[in-house]
Amino acid sequence: MNKKYIILILLLVLTTTAVLAQDYKALWPEGKMPNSKGMKLEHIEERERVTQVSTPGMYSFFTSKEENTGAAVLIFPPGGYQKLTYNIAGIQLAKWFNTFGVNAFVVMHRLPTSPDLKAPTFGPLMDAQRAIKIVRDNAEKWGIDKNKIGVMGCSAGGGLAANLATIKKDYSQINDALDAIAFNPNFQILISGALSMKQNAHKGSYDALLGKNASADLETLFSAELNVSTDTPPAFVTCAANDAVINPLNSLQYYQSLLNSNVKSALHIFPQGGHSIALRNNPGSTELWTNLCEDWMKEMGFLGK
Repeated sequence: MNKKYIILILLLVLTTTAVLAQDYKALWPEGKMPNSKGMKLEHIEERERVTQVSTPGMYSFFTSKEENTGAAVLIFPPGGYQKLTYNIAGIQLAKWFNTFGVNAFVVMHRLPTSPDLKAPTFGPLMDAQRAIKIVRDNAEKWGIDKNKIGVMGCSAGGGLAANLATIKKDYSQINDALDAIAFNPNFQILISGALSMKQNAHKGSYDALLGKNASADLETLFSAELNVSTDTPPAFVTCAANDAVINPLNSLQYYQSLLNSNVKSALHIFPQGGHSIALRNNPGSTELWTNLCEDWMKEMGFLGK
């Protein structure tokens, strides 16, 4: 390989690494992170899967000023609440959103498996609510419309996104200026979501998030289909009928609740794709989901300048 070409590749890698490091924003002020025992944890990662988050935060991916629609989306990586698969189902999705004028943030939230959490179940939700508040608080500076901030997630990340859209109590308050900022998203995009902790629940996600002997009240709180109301933001919901990991009835029953509450939403259940619906190279008609999602965002008015 040409030496000049090798140097160019190295510069690109170094630049990308530097940008990621520079654009990582911590969610909590030092010493004020709620639901913490005060432990100093190390960052644990293997094969682009984080299993222990040392500092909850988010990576920022801003679209160009010329293409900016004012919309923003916070992406919650999948991993069954035991890891965060942040690249393939986080950073790559963020860059895709940038291509049609949407600013994106990949949220690295605490996992309920963290030894530092006092109440493990609420760690991800607290961090997610705080992340939305930070984006909304910085909306004017970042060229974002406060009323066009959505959430997205695949698998367990979809479950967390749906919880954000349906849980009305603010668990992220720490007596600072962000307490007054709204944490509710304006839209939700859910891919193969682990949306229920009661009906057809995914056992791995259930055990990691709620523990093995969860109360009925806790199951209900984290079952998005049981908390939908007329105030729930519109949703784009998709999955594969042959998903052997997360029962597709999770998506169907959630959509039924949205329909019952007259929440404008879309549901797409494809015949193929299993639990591996990705940005590209999906089987058959499943490859259409990205175009359908972008068109839905246009239809709902989130991409108009």
